[in-house]
Amino acid sequence: MAGWWRALPRAARRYPWPTNVLLYAGLYSAGDALQQRLRGGPADWRQTRCVATVAVTFHANFNYVWLRLLERALPGRAPGAVLAKVLCDQALGGPVALSAFYVGEGRGGGRAFLFCFVFLFQTGLMYWPFVQLTNFSLVPVHWRTAYTGLCGFLWATFLCFSQQSGDGTLKSAFTFLRKKEASEVERPSEK
Repeated sequence: MAGWWRALPRAARRYPWPTNVLLYAGLYSAGDALQQRLRGGPADWRQTRCVATVAVTFHANFNYVWLRLLERALPGRAPGAVLAKVLCDQALGGPVALSAFYVGEGRGGGRAFLFCFVFLFQTGLMYWPFVQLTNFSLVPVHWRTAYTGLCGFLWATFLCFSQQSGDGTLKSAFTFLRKKEASEVERPSEK
């Protein structure tokens, strides 16, 4: 295991596309598996497979190409370039990625899609600008997609939870967690 871990940085520099895409897809689909575990229900591997398929066929590749394109268009780590990349990412990349998630899940279209899209986009604006600010200013170019995948793990956990049992808001996630916490406190402890 330690040998594989040491070989990962070399692989990311030598084969940046497949390394980043596979790491991103693995982390993103693990987010769905985690949210299922947190909800306490049985594992729905069909759902996780669907999320993994969307992640590997679209999200990971889109992020890889998109982040490279942003770096070519706005090179460097100067504060102005970083802020411009973050603004472009939120104005163009975010809506495309969020739409692809819902369309890939077979839930695109209609008022429900628009309702969830608006709330999730607003929620994403509280998370992704800070992620990308760190990404564009501190992370080397050949690791940016993998870093986005790591942060996408948390986002996918929330996104999949929201898609399965919420309305796309943080309030619904906190309400669920409070209800779960309360039910665990009320349940008598078994000895």
